Amino acid sequence: MNRLRIRFKRGPVVKYISHLDIIRVWVRAFRRAGIEIAYSEGFNPRPRLSLAAPLAIGVTGDAELMDVYISDTISPHNFTAAVNRQMPAGMEIMNTYQVDSTLPSLQAQVTAAEYAVEVPSGEGPDCIRQALTAMLAREQFPWQHERDTGIKSYDLRPLIEHMWLESYGENVAVIGMRLVCGSRGSGRPEQVVKALDLGCPRSVHRTRLILKTS
Repeated sequence: MNRLRIRFKRGPVVKYISHLDIIRVWVRAFRRAGIEIAYSEGFNPRPRLSLAAPLAIGVTGDAELMDVYISDTISPHNFTAAVNRQMPAGMEIMNTYQVDSTLPSLQAQVTAAEYAVEVPSGEGPDCIRQALTAMLAREQFPWQHERDTGIKSYDLRPLIEHMWLESYGENVAVIGMRLVCGSRGSGRPEQVVKALDLGCPRSVHRTRLILKTS
């Protein structure tokens, strides 16, 4: 049995597809490509594939990671070519490589994620930089987020590792964010933008997933 790690992108065409539907897309693509996926044991066998950190609906990404266990013996190059021919528009495998099956789960290895977030540029670059600097200088930032299950109160500041102004134009500014992502909590770019009082994000794009090095 081989454990393959896939880096793929999810573009605007499929950004409103749910996590469960994304899993179904992968299973269907593997089946059509003739790739035999390994399944879990028990009364309800499930395909042995897992995403590092599922994207929220409406968010795009070009550095998404997924591990899949396959029963076939196939080179990563041929695997990528075969599966990409079956993928829908907006999803594409960028590269595939084999990883040691004894490594911890992919979800357990993720520590942070980087995003490029587009916001209205009306405040001006200096005001945006000041807002980022002020947030990073704080030790705490009490925050409330309304969920389906009620109001969740938490400290937003520990979920923000770093922020910077990537670019500024007449109509839009792009803020770079490195947010915590893992078992100790996950920062949400739209919540950070709201806390910065910079308006509603026009788009959120995940550019990188950061894994533990050891």
